[in-house]
Amino acid sequence: MPDTATIETTAATYDAIPVRLGGLDHVVLRVGDLDRAISFYQRVLGCRVERELQQPRLVQLRAGAALIDLVPAAVSPHDASDKAGRNMDHFCVQVRGFDAAAIKAHLQQNGVDPGEVHERYGAEGYGPSIYITDPDGNTVELKGEATRRL
Repeated sequence: MPDTATIETTAATYDAIPVRLGGLDHVVLRVGDLDRAISFYQRVLGCRVERELQQPRLVQLRAGAALIDLVPAAVSPHDASDKAGRNMDHFCVQVRGFDAAAIKAHLQQNGVDPGEVHERYGAEGYGPSIYITDPDGNTVELKGEATRRL
């Protein structure tokens, strides 16, 4: 998503809040073809299968400090007639040592359209970013280290 808005922040006292977030733990994606999705996340993003459950069917892939969980869907979200019915817009994974040319070449070699590199804001600040689409139509943002802060 393009970074088109500035959001005003207000000072708040967070000491009274018992929840202390440390980062993204996992995302869960509904996929139409589990084997195809596993192959994509292993081959294109270098994830590895960490855990599998048969009941309920679930495959968890390691993505740095976080997990990407895949669960089978009756129909691929990509093929769903109501695109607005998806349960997620996109998720973002941090990419250390972001080399745009090397990343784009790798994506193209794997049949993935890398699109354009844009500077976008993320958890660490503004930095390079590429959006790609997995085989089920889920949008994945590949985000490099921050080059500047807010």
